[in-house]
Amino acid sequence: MFQSIRVCILDAIRSASDLGDIAGVSEESISIEQPREKVLGELATNAAMVFAERLRMTPRALAENICEALNKHLDVRQSEVAGPGFVNFSLNASAWQRVVAAVIETGDNYGKTNIGNNTSVNVEFVSANPTGPLHTGHARNAVFGSVVASLMEKIGYKVTREFYINDRGNQITLLAQSVLLRYKELLGESLQASEFTEDMYSGEYVKEIARELLQNHGGGLLSTPNEELLELARKFSVAKMLKKIKEDLRSLGVVMDKYTSETEVCDRDMVEEAVKILAKRGDVYEGVLPKPKGKVSTEDDWEERPQTLFRSTKYGDDVDRTIKKSDGSWTYFAGDLAYHLDKIKRGYKAMIAVLGADHNGYVKRLKAAVSALSESEAAIDIRLYQLVNFLEDGKPIRMSKRSGNFITLREVVDKVGKDVTRFMMISRHHDVMIDFDFAKVVECSMKNPLFYIQYAYARICSVFRHSETIFGPIDREELASCDKSVITDEAEISLIEALAFWPDAVGAAAVAIEPHRLAKSMREIASCFHFLWNRGKTNTELRFIDKDSRANTVARLSLLEATRCILEDGLNIMGITPLTEMT
Repeated sequence: MFQSIRVCILDAIRSASDLGDIAGVSEESISIEQPREKVLGELATNAAMVFAERLRMTPRALAENICEALNKHLDVRQSEVAGPGFVNFSLNASAWQRVVAAVIETGDNYGKTNIGNNTSVNVEFVSANPTGPLHTGHARNAVFGSVVASLMEKIGYKVTREFYINDRGNQITLLAQSVLLRYKELLGESLQASEFTEDMYSGEYVKEIARELLQNHGGGLLSTPNEELLELARKFSVAKMLKKIKEDLRSLGVVMDKYTSETEVCDRDMVEEAVKILAKRGDVYEGVLPKPKGKVSTEDDWEERPQTLFRSTKYGDDVDRTIKKSDGSWTYFAGDLAYHLDKIKRGYKAMIAVLGADHNGYVKRLKAAVSALSESEAAIDIRLYQLVNFLEDGKPIRMSKRSGNFITLREVVDKVGKDVTRFMMISRHHDVMIDFDFAKVVECSMKNPLFYIQYAYARICSVFRHSETIFGPIDREELASCDKSVITDEAEISLIEALAFWPDAVGAAAVAIEPHRLAKSMREIASCFHFLWNRGKTNTELRFIDKDSRANTVARLSLLEATRCILEDGLNIMGITPLTEMT
């Protein structure tokens, strides 16, 4: 429907193009939106405002041409020029009724598009250091990344969900040392308090790994040479933590397609390969960077002595970046070069990475790295997410009974469930902090947005169950093909409008990489449905089941079936289970 209206508007613009050039303009460039105020009409377009200058016309003059064309369109009831050149218009009820049939016939394909054209995109998210349980920040990362991946698939991309395992470096060594200290403690060794430094990991999970190490290898490991013992503890600890991380992610409904090991990437000499590629292009040199303002001189990528530097400023970064320190060791950023080269070699020209807000300094350097290593053929989009504030009846929660210093992802899921956790983590823009009140998020109230959406879905299911006791089963084919002329009330049309814009909502959320838009659209659909439900309480003609008319019942059930399809599609994209009944 919208496509034919866009064609009509475009034809009107072309008919006025004798005075200008609109080469390259397509139907997709014609915007059709819902006005903020219903009194302005059901739909609006700013096409005249966009194209008037190219045609050397005033926006209002072009808008008049568009109105004239729209008024001849079979689906358009009326149109008018508003303000400096906007066009507001409304459609005949029959046009909206066809949307209901289209949704039912296409089902969850209704929101699908081919924007991605089957292009491969790598979505990297979570990528937590395997040195402890996943915490609440990882929960937001995990949900955001998994919903983004589902959205990208919905608009035609071939998606890989990837977890980068940071399984080398000082933090992993400290984890291994912490486990070995607990291992010795289990063997009855008397340990000095000084051995447990502030850097050591002290959670209960460290003791659990030590107990498993003892169970698997017995008590004879202490005779093993130190380096060999430390390496064994490293591998053992990482494997156990990674297993725990995977279990926690599954509890949240997140399953990765690929886990990539930093150790494995570096063991393939990918760092050296990346540096050689950059050096061939003149992007590697020896130099001394100016001291970062407001930072201590011990920062990883700064020394007063000459270091090996990547000329990242050539690719839009603020400063050049150190890849090898004066002692010959690679920096953490050098590992990033290797990892992203690995992605490029695997064929990814489109990449998305989800990082915490504390990684703000990595955005430009990673974009520069991908651009340089791929000769600008690949690009990475980095999204930073803010923290989550956890509350209990409005009071902050800061400590975890089980972990000692943070709330774990698993604790949140165990307390409120997967679905509530997932919805809350994408309920707001990723750049905005979330207040997660354990009491409010499970509240069975219309003030609770997830309950509001789930209740709409469950209510629809209850109507179908009731209808079946009166008229028997009604299949989708009948719902799609039935006469829908009875669907004319303003509340019914408002609900159909919300359904009609579902593909646009999905596409916009995916392209902008902003899943919260999806949650907002679903709340709007649920709101329109609940409003219609309540209208039926006072206006018997709007009730979904008419015991005296099977035809009227089937028509109105077709609208409910279309609504159910969209709500189910949205919940599936968000990884939330649709509930057919609510207690």
